[in-house]
Amino acid sequence: MEFIVKAFDQLTNKELHDIFQLRVNIFVVEQNCPYPEIDGKDPECLHVFNIIDGEIAAYARIVPPGLSFENEASIGRVVVRDKFRKGRLGIKLMETTICETKKKWPNFNIKIGAQAHLQHFYDLNGFKTVSEEYLEDDIPHVDMLLER
Repeated sequence: MEFIVKAFDQLTNKELHDIFQLRVNIFVVEQNCPYPEIDGKDPECLHVFNIIDGEIAAYARIVPPGLSFENEASIGRVVVRDKFRKGRLGIKLMETTICETKKKWPNFNIKIGAQAHLQHFYDLNGFKTVSEEYLEDDIPHVDMLLER
């Protein structure tokens, strides 16, 4: 299972379209959460994804230190297309994304704003909860940290 890692300006038009379409379908439509999905951070991020049967199956973006959190790198927009959620694709996606984040910014911890119901998933990847639960776009979240 191979993942692709690209800077924003390396993405093809089709890849960018398919990434945005997947993110909107999951985070806005499936989760019934109208919010500005395209938030202006993507041009500064690395994009990690894989393609199965011609479509993006899993995706995450790596956010540089200082863009989402002041002193940490971050991983966000973690998504696995619904028909691929039964396997270990999410774990493989996170392993790859964490590895790429540590390569790019080895001196920074990784902090995420995780949906609260996914804490166990992120625990499996070494993250520890570091905040109380809070609402973001009417969805319960917690901050989690993976120390370098």
